[in-house]
Amino acid sequence: MTFTTRGPIVDVEQVRTLSQLDEKALATKQVRDQELAAILRGEDKRILLVIGPCSSDNEEAVLEYAKRLAALQEEVKKHVFIVMRVYTAKPRTNGDGYKGLIHQPDAAGAPDLMAGIKAVRHLHYRVITETGLTTADEMLYPENVSLVDDLVSYMAVGARSVENQQHRFVASGLSTPAGMKNPTSGNLSVMFNAIYAAQNKQTFLYRSQEVETSGNPLAHAILRGAIHANGKNEPNYHYEHLLEAIAAYEKLGLANPFIMVDTNHDNSGKQYLEQVRIVRETLLNRDWNEKIEQSVRGFMIESYLEDGRQDQPEVFGKSITDPCLGWNKTEQLIREIYSHLEK
Repeated sequence: MTFTTRGPIVDVEQVRTLSQLDEKALATKQVRDQELAAILRGEDKRILLVIGPCSSDNEEAVLEYAKRLAALQEEVKKHVFIVMRVYTAKPRTNGDGYKGLIHQPDAAGAPDLMAGIKAVRHLHYRVITETGLTTADEMLYPENVSLVDDLVSYMAVGARSVENQQHRFVASGLSTPAGMKNPTSGNLSVMFNAIYAAQNKQTFLYRSQEVETSGNPLAHAILRGAIHANGKNEPNYHYEHLLEAIAAYEKLGLANPFIMVDTNHDNSGKQYLEQVRIVRETLLNRDWNEKIEQSVRGFMIESYLEDGRQDQPEVFGKSITDPCLGWNKTEQLIREIYSHLEK
């Protein structure tokens, strides 16, 4: 083996003592987690928005965004429930590029995973305690879940991870909702097999121990589009795609048939302005078909302070990974969703 040890074994219990929520913040989080679960179960009919930067690369920019989002949440809470994307690990198919806060707490600096772990906890902690919002992250590394699961309220399993058995099994033991994306091929059977696995009890090795999970009934579908064989993006948020996903839920008899539309990635072709149009079309499809209205009740939106993206962290609040909607367009879109539901 060619592994070289670069640091000490991580003491998970010690890490969890860092940036711990106090009694007041924990109570706020618990209330919001209960509301989120009720939305996933269909008991609360509000629209769920999982929204925020593609990657949380700058603590102060993320906090500025969170404060604006929290104020807007208060205005639209009658019809819209917001969980903020605080994504701290980014998948890289060839290993190159920015891999997230956990790898590089300084986006312009060298990797430092021990400092990154602390930075990840501190960022989630600050968003919760300073704004009252709860947060979402991506479960890129299943073995790292225990480092943040007391702070995070929503976990997503990405398109390149959803076929992995460890991701599916760990998702079955989460106490938070687990959004399972369709793979980049667009194969819905893969995604629904992942949801089935996550919703059921599993026994497996985790962190060098045999464990058993109880199953996660809040595991659900995220439609994020696909990459066609010719390299072009292929959306899967249109009317017929939504009905196909609903039928798959019914065929497998899965619990809590909740569908979230990812408005960026291969649904938009990473044309970030298209996210607005995709939301509008989906809202109209909900109006047109009762089944869609009952099941399609969430959007995942990539949004930051400034429009677009940049290669280096030069402009405050502008993405260094996928392009995002800027704040002004984000605010307009959320108000538009609210107004549509108010009718």
